Amino acid sequence: MESKLERHEFAPVYNKDSKVLILGTFPSVKSRETHFYYGHPQNRFWKLLALLCNWPIPGTIPEKKEMLLKNGIAIWDVIQSCEITGSSDSSIKNVVPSDLSCILENSSITQIYANGKTAQKLYDKYQKPQTHMDIIGLPSTSPANAAYSLERLAESWRQILQSHFNETSF
Repeated sequence: MESKLERHEFAPVYNKDSKVLILGTFPSVKSRETHFYYGHPQNRFWKLLALLCNWPIPGTIPEKKEMLLKNGIAIWDVIQSCEITGSSDSSIKNVVPSDLSCILENSSITQIYANGKTAQKLYDKYQKPQTHMDIIGLPSTSPANAAYSLERLAESWRQILQSHFNETSF
């Protein structure tokens, strides 16, 4: 498989009440096919957030957006376009970063989190000089992160995010 120039084709999810921004790296092949975030059936993102938010696991894009927005969560990716081989973060090159100003200027974001180390590194390189906001790295929900079970992911994400969710969560 060869490297291919890809563009991010779908919008961030946020509203004026979003308090937490979770950034991924770039949509996987499956996410690009479904035109929405974390589209690979083995990615634990939606199961994890449902668990943390005490919410039914969303199946449709409208259900996913509702869960995010009702819990003050915004999501987007660090990269707007890049050369990438398949879904491999390690193959990413020629990065054009996403402009986070639209989210940060039109929401109530108080903290930014990275879904995985690559998202954290790329944010620090490309966006932090503009946003002047620190990012907190979280273990990736990707199926490639086999070292983390759903329960272990929940432990890490819960400790970091619990102060940002409403009192009925956790």
